[in-house]
Amino acid sequence: MDHKHLRGLLEKVRSGELDPDSAMVKLRKLPFENLGFARIDNHRCVRTGAAEVIFCQGKTIAQIQGIVERISEHHSNVLATRAGREVYEAICQRGVLCEYHEMAKIVVIRPEPLEQAGNIAVVSAGTSDIPVAEEAAVTAEVLGNRVNRIFDVGVAGIHRLLDVCDDLFEANVAVVVAGMEGALASVVGGLVSCPVIGVPTSIGYGASFGGVAALLSMLNSCASGVSVVNIDNGFGAGYQAALINKAARERVVCAPSEVQR
Repeated sequence: MDHKHLRGLLEKVRSGELDPDSAMVKLRKLPFENLGFARIDNHRCVRTGAAEVIFCQGKTIAQIQGIVERISEHHSNVLATRAGREVYEAICQRGVLCEYHEMAKIVVIRPEPLEQAGNIAVVSAGTSDIPVAEEAAVTAEVLGNRVNRIFDVGVAGIHRLLDVCDDLFEANVAVVVAGMEGALASVVGGLVSCPVIGVPTSIGYGASFGGVAALLSMLNSCASGVSVVNIDNGFGAGYQAALINKAARERVVCAPSEVQR
């Protein structure tokens, strides 16, 4: 149950439209519901502002269906990550409204339009890095953020990156996705004043060690303000970028009143 529904329930009790016993029936599955194979955290949204995310990799179709059915009773815009098309089709079979982002491998359950605010730049070094970049971009968009996609601007053709500097300068946070040697995160970090989140990918030849080379390169970045998530973790980067973008937007909103003081 998200903030809106929980507050609405409390308002109904206060107005007398709903009696306390009926409210208790609605609240009995909070703060979590035990399905045996999963404990659904129904209060995640109240604590953090976003519903629990379903990580599909390693789960059976039946488990995913069961989790989706329960969580969709209380929340909209729920993310199911690392989901193949078979997962999407299985969710649809249960009559749950959803949409599939194939490149990102994300299912959005009970999608509802959101006002997208702020500015997050999602930058990929190469076209091969786009699936991880899309995971970050879709995650951020579903959380209510405006995303500017800047793809295929790796350091092998640095002029391509310099051509989009104005877009980078306008961002509140930049997510930089790169495989191979992962140098792009440092280069972007040296250009912008906003935080940079480096996402190493497993793209590369043998000596890239499945993304370890890019991970170490980003961790050892000499550019200030570069933080790093795990290999191929586009979701983690998109979520973190959403938090930073939210903080930046709130700072801008608060600034005039602070000046007036």
